[in-house]
Amino acid sequence: MALQIETFSNRIGGFSTFKALGHPLAVEPAKALLKRLREAGPVALYDPLGMAGAMAEIYDLSELEIAGIFVQDVEAVGTELLGQTCQPVTDLVSSGAKAVFIAAFEANRLSDNIAHLVPEGASVTTLDEIRIPSDMQTNQRQYLNNLNWATNFAFFRDGDGHHTRIVTANYWGGYGAKETSVWCCLFDANGDVIADWKEKFGPANGTVVIDSMEVRDRFSLPEFQGQLFLHIIGAAGHDIVKYALDTYGDDDTVLSCTHDANAWPADLFAGLPAPAEGEKVVLWVQNSHPRPIKAGEVGLNRMGRNDITWMNAEIPGFGSYPLNISDLLPDLAWPEQIEIQAGKHFVRPRYEITKSGGQMRISHPNVERVDLKPNPKIPELSNLMGKGFILPAPILPPGRFESLALPTPMATCQDTMPMAAILVDAAGQEIARHSFGCLKRDHSELLDMGALAAASGLDPDSHGHVEIVYDFSEGGEADGWLHSLFRYSDRSSGHAAETSFGAHMFNHILTYKNEPQSYAGRAPGLSTRLFLRLGVAPRDSFCQLIYASSTTWHETSDTTLVLTNAAGEAVAERKVAIPCGGSHFFTHRTTFSAAECAEVGDDGYILIRDTSCRLFGYHGLRHGDTSFSLDHMFGF
Repeated sequence: MALQIETFSNRIGGFSTFKALGHPLAVEPAKALLKRLREAGPVALYDPLGMAGAMAEIYDLSELEIAGIFVQDVEAVGTELLGQTCQPVTDLVSSGAKAVFIAAFEANRLSDNIAHLVPEGASVTTLDEIRIPSDMQTNQRQYLNNLNWATNFAFFRDGDGHHTRIVTANYWGGYGAKETSVWCCLFDANGDVIADWKEKFGPANGTVVIDSMEVRDRFSLPEFQGQLFLHIIGAAGHDIVKYALDTYGDDDTVLSCTHDANAWPADLFAGLPAPAEGEKVVLWVQNSHPRPIKAGEVGLNRMGRNDITWMNAEIPGFGSYPLNISDLLPDLAWPEQIEIQAGKHFVRPRYEITKSGGQMRISHPNVERVDLKPNPKIPELSNLMGKGFILPAPILPPGRFESLALPTPMATCQDTMPMAAILVDAAGQEIARHSFGCLKRDHSELLDMGALAAASGLDPDSHGHVEIVYDFSEGGEADGWLHSLFRYSDRSSGHAAETSFGAHMFNHILTYKNEPQSYAGRAPGLSTRLFLRLGVAPRDSFCQLIYASSTTWHETSDTTLVLTNAAGEAVAERKVAIPCGGSHFFTHRTTFSAAECAEVGDDGYILIRDTSCRLFGYHGLRHGDTSFSLDHMFGF
């Protein structure tokens, strides 16, 4: 059964209550609080703000002797909570409780308001006893303010020739934050804390780099595979923690990249691929809460099928477990895809694919929406919004790379998926079009984008891109949550990379709900600020920028590539003009001179800035001709 906690609303964003209750620094104080309540005798639980249910999902309250559950809202009187019927708080005085527990933070006023109702001699305890230290609170006047909970998890491993590297920028400084730092808490596979530390951020828009090899050396750690909890202190602007995550190895068979984990545990994730021949697919189930994940609480099923196979393993609080999906679903094979029954136990997970030749890559599924319904207005939008929703992705040079697209259902309402793929060259000219028709939820239809592009005249050494759009020529429904997985393979080395993402509207002055999306304000989003981390030599970073446009926009982009050092200072710039509807591919070390690259070093980045249009970007690393990585970029 899924945890009964609120984690995210597409209307107001993330909820902070579950983060405050389950924060790593709240765990031991919470255990001590519950121990005192157990020893105190009968406990009256006062739940004025509706937090008791969430707390009971994260901590075991079953050993408390409950004298009664009391509420303030008269409409909550008579409802069920923790197996008891809620009573009006006015009945508290006759409860016979030896202790009163107020399930609320900032509870002084709440406590004062019921002082005359507390049974004689009873102690009063509140959630304020589990608050994190005040110097970690960005807003000390409002404990549950979202800026106090700018947190996230990152897959983090070092050992057996495998390493991880997190790179981000102090973009909070760009929103006005003066002193920003990050508290890092490293959990091993058993959920035990093996290191914690604070790192002070430098100037606004400067970089922050956390490398597993350096961390392991600094704290004299044994090999580990677990997760790193990140808590931003002094955030401004927003509470979303974004980063690029590279996995690399002692040899060049291990190289891949992914990004931030979406800090809100979800009921479902989708887009997990079944293994191709000669592949092993491991889903990293990494517990985001202090409570254990019990056997039978996480499961997998073939997308579009209802028969779920449940994981028969327990994962400790904040622990990690490598689930070989073939152990649960042995009969599935690529391009079949898998739905993850996550039950709000973890944030967006990573999956890792190992090929028979030893090459490894890592990627992530996406949140599957449970709140959407088909919107009959979307087919009508083409009258005003042209292509409407567009999902752009690269087509790598077809002479060397295989480029595949696998549309993925990403909402529980998606029983039909009417789609088409438009193939475009770098100049923005359509070279081919493929209709998927009206795909069913359990489909496994692949598009070989590279083969179609080559057959349509794309030069074998040239880059292009695909735009996946809605196509209602054969009917079907739409909800605006159009997704696909994209897989790329090097025909020479055998190395592969993959990424997945969803559609948006691009570069149109009219708006539809929150589209064209803007991360820094209201729609429409008509500008670009993308982050390209640099590769540590001999690896070189690359980027493909795609100027997708729902309708005709400016003839060319006005894009500036700003080579930026770790202090956030511009060292060199290059201008790029991308044709509307086209794309531009570049690498770090061929775009900027050797002297400029040396001046910036490995910890800098390239800021991709354009105030004239919204670009979508994919980035990766190349290690000579043997391995590469690829994922979509983040903006700030």
